[in-house]
Amino acid sequence: MVTLAAPALGAAGAALVPARADRLGRLVATVAAALAFLASLALFHRTIPPMPTVPRSRIVPWHQVDLRWAPGLDLRFHIGVDGISYPLVVLTALLTLICCIYTLWAVPAVEVVSPGAQPRSTPPPYIAGRLLAALLLVIEVGILGVFLALDLVLFFVFFEIVLLPMYAVIAGWGGPGRRHAARKFVLYTLAGSVLLLVGVFLVVTRAGTADLVKLSAAHGAGLSSGLQLAAFVLLALAFAVKSPLWPLHTWLPDAHTEAPTVGSVILAGVLLKMGTYGLLRIAVGVLPDGARRVAPVLGVLAVAAILVGGLVCLAQTELKRLIAYSSVGHMGFVLLGIATLNATGIQAALIGNIAHGIITGLLFFLVGAIKDRAHTGEMTQLGGLRERMPRLAGLLGYAAIASLGLPGLAGFWGEAFAVVAALRHGGPLWTVLAVLAAFGGALAAAYFLRLLRRVSHGPVGPAFAGACAPLSAGEVVSWAPLVVLALAVGLVPGVVLWLAHGPVMELVAR
Repeated sequence: MVTLAAPALGAAGAALVPARADRLGRLVATVAAALAFLASLALFHRTIPPMPTVPRSRIVPWHQVDLRWAPGLDLRFHIGVDGISYPLVVLTALLTLICCIYTLWAVPAVEVVSPGAQPRSTPPPYIAGRLLAALLLVIEVGILGVFLALDLVLFFVFFEIVLLPMYAVIAGWGGPGRRHAARKFVLYTLAGSVLLLVGVFLVVTRAGTADLVKLSAAHGAGLSSGLQLAAFVLLALAFAVKSPLWPLHTWLPDAHTEAPTVGSVILAGVLLKMGTYGLLRIAVGVLPDGARRVAPVLGVLAVAAILVGGLVCLAQTELKRLIAYSSVGHMGFVLLGIATLNATGIQAALIGNIAHGIITGLLFFLVGAIKDRAHTGEMTQLGGLRERMPRLAGLLGYAAIASLGLPGLAGFWGEAFAVVAALRHGGPLWTVLAVLAAFGGALAAAYFLRLLRRVSHGPVGPAFAGACAPLSAGEVVSWAPLVVLALAVGLVPGVVLWLAHGPVMELVAR
């Protein structure tokens, strides 16, 4: 409960701080985020028996809270954590803490438009920083709730909590096209929410319960094959919007491009994982027959996302849009792993989720730092970063090669073993999908090397003609954990995979 209560109370406290004490409000939010992170680490102390003695017929939470919520509807406030959700809970708490720390040094300006006046930035630009930090904590509550929920209706409620605060972050602190991007984000997400609600309604009314522990133990029993197929399609479409899966991805580049740096980090780092986690935990876990029947279609769409994302990245000239489209390709590997429905693929999806959150979060921080100094994201204007800011150029190169999947860094495992899982699945279709996915990995190498050549090397571009501010203490403190984790997860992937081994084997055994 502390993991959810700390950011909720911190958001209220930060928002209630007077405007004249804005930095105090951001500090309150940072302390609350730190408490939530410490509480998430404490969840590692498991209270379940050793793996061989754990019943393999249901979700076995390490810790859980099960309270009466709406007795008349047989709904309970049931939350818990296990090996599948725990890494995502810690990642969410860590990235939120990092973003709150970042706001102590850097808050984007808020444009104010008065009747008959031109848009202007508020002087000083930090007066609404406490509100930004408060919104980040509200988003954290929603995302953590999704990963912790063990009740389908509660899952839906937490899924929806994220919508309005993320809209406010993009629309309030984003770039020139922020309102259009925020509206597009809301419309796509609302469409997915309607499908999710209908899918949840179908499952709950037919199964007679919303408890995910009971539903997972039933293995689809009591749900007809036709209903499983219909419900799985509805849920898969809803989660595909959030992931996002091609061709439902078009909201993502606009949202990333216009969102402030911390908004992009949260959006790419953990918000997208709500879709892949929901697909695995609910759609596959509760509706196994529907998953088997739709898996080939998911595999084809996942590979299409990998290829389309890679090819579009090769055509991009703006940094944030390139990183945004790269997320479409990377999440395609995660979805391919889930679609294989074998242990290797699901493990690849789990570590791919974590690696993408770490690396892409770092990339958006670095791109934000470049744009803050150069006042542009156009790569044609950004040559010579290595000459002007060698440390920033070095970090950008490190994050880029981690994202393209260099062995020894976090990005390698998820993508490589998603391809292996497709090959192990067998059959002509999955072999072709594996080959095409591997080609998509090569495209990632091509567009990241192109990015480094244009931004880090060559003559100094017009954007860096003037003086460049050195890296600040806030930037170094914020980025350091992600730099370390990208290497640690790459060298020791077992820190993520061994936690999920039991639940994954149980899921595959169904």
